[in-house]
Amino acid sequence: MHPAPRALRRAAAAVTVALLATAVGCAPQPEDKASAAPSGSAAKSCAKGKLATKTAGKLTIATDEPAYEPWFKDDKPANGKGFESAVAYAVAKQLGYDKNAVVWQSVPFNKAFAPGVKTFDFDINQVSISAERKKAVDFSSGYYDVRQAVIALKGSKAAGAKSIADLKKLKLGAQVGTTSLDYITDLVKPAQDAAVYAKNDQAKSALKNGQVDAIVTDLPTAFYITAAEVTNARIVGQFENQGGAPEQFGLVLDKGSALTSCVSGAVDALRKDGTLAGIEKQWLSDAVDAPVLK
Repeated sequence: MHPAPRALRRAAAAVTVALLATAVGCAPQPEDKASAAPSGSAAKSCAKGKLATKTAGKLTIATDEPAYEPWFKDDKPANGKGFESAVAYAVAKQLGYDKNAVVWQSVPFNKAFAPGVKTFDFDINQVSISAERKKAVDFSSGYYDVRQAVIALKGSKAAGAKSIADLKKLKLGAQVGTTSLDYITDLVKPAQDAAVYAKNDQAKSALKNGQVDAIVTDLPTAFYITAAEVTNARIVGQFENQGGAPEQFGLVLDKGSALTSCVSGAVDALRKDGTLAGIEKQWLSDAVDAPVLK
């Protein structure tokens, strides 16, 4: 993706820490956070050199291609820029791996949490923790609370929607396998079947070309799209969380991975010492809000 000026990037990616604290996620009910930080003998097994990584002495991290902003920067996961790239390297450091010991690989979004043995140690790609996905893979503790949002072209009928009921007669689209799509099918329940796309880029093109009335993405992505990519679009609103619990993104690991407790412990430590909040403030947060659709 093309870089945007810093102010634009921050405005586009923005979701305030206060907003996230008071209006956390809205995906299908995620389960409790994954294993807490290890201690005692378990902590010893999390020391560098003790981790059963795919390649000895290396930490293999996966994400999809292209790697979208604001989660990554310039479609280069290895540069340490963007929220998820920064989180990945912070987790790696917590586990004892410096930047030179991190190996990146490309794995399609849906394949990351599909059943089967993984080629990565963990995947970071805005994957929401859910009970259904936990049947096939392990998740770390949640590293980000997120909400879903609706985007429509300015001046369109969809842009004037004020409620979920207003969305029911519209043609909506989202990326396959996402909680964004779940919100269309399970919450909005529109009269027309949702348009499903392999990539967010295809959903954006469909919106620009008038093939759909609106698309659904996570809120930070929605801010970036409307400020930097589809500038004649606006955020119609965001959805409340369902089931009283936030939607959280988690790192994806092999089912039953020996690394799960160590990776969760690293995420928990980064949350406790304020590192996650600092990364969020740098890459995702500025005073931006969106109306809630009920």
